[in-house]
Amino acid sequence: MTTVLVVDDEIEMRKLVELHLHQAGHHVLHADNGEDAIELVQSSEVDLILLDVMMPGMSGFEVCREIRTFSPIPIIFLTALDAKTDLVKGLKLGGDDYVIKPFTTIELIARIDAIFRRVGINSSNENHRVGIIEHDLVGRQTLVNNEKIQLTLKEYELLHIFINNEGKAFSREQLLERIWGIDYEGGTRTVDTHIKTLRLKLGEQAGKYIETVWGIGYRFEVME
Repeated sequence: MTTVLVVDDEIEMRKLVELHLHQAGHHVLHADNGEDAIELVQSSEVDLILLDVMMPGMSGFEVCREIRTFSPIPIIFLTALDAKTDLVKGLKLGGDDYVIKPFTTIELIARIDAIFRRVGINSSNENHRVGIIEHDLVGRQTLVNNEKIQLTLKEYELLHIFINNEGKAFSREQLLERIWGIDYEGGTRTVDTHIKTLRLKLGEQAGKYIETVWGIGYRFEVME
């Protein structure tokens, strides 16, 4: 199991990221400041760091600079900054990638998996087959009965979450937060609309894998 260190001074963001990482099969360590992050890297087996840029005390850039003096561990910046000069600065300091807040679960996990593939670490099962559905994370394609179907990005992300959490019920609010982000201002009807189109594209048999759980939301389960 791979270990990811999450460094962010915002506790809610840290908890949210940790939840997603746990569900993707990663062991998680965390720190709310740069000094503690550096100590953890020096004292623990860490495979990758998710590093917030804007923190009190040492900034993420300063933490990255310090870590690069003794370790080549992959670093992904978590940042609300959209100025290209800031992002370029982070990469020049030794960062491997960046994710701009707000981000979706699938984007974050995909970037982590991409870096692990680059350094030769097998972090997760990237090709899932459930029932008559084959879901390929690397190729970003979905097949039903060996025939490729065209999904929008949001439909793909919904299916990815369902397949990775088979049998688990999700509320509309949980799905909205995971896929559209915590800052999305639309209502939960957006989820219902995308579920409807996803079921249609999966077809009569596979569409039934997505069950409506009355009073809660939706669950993905293959009953065959």
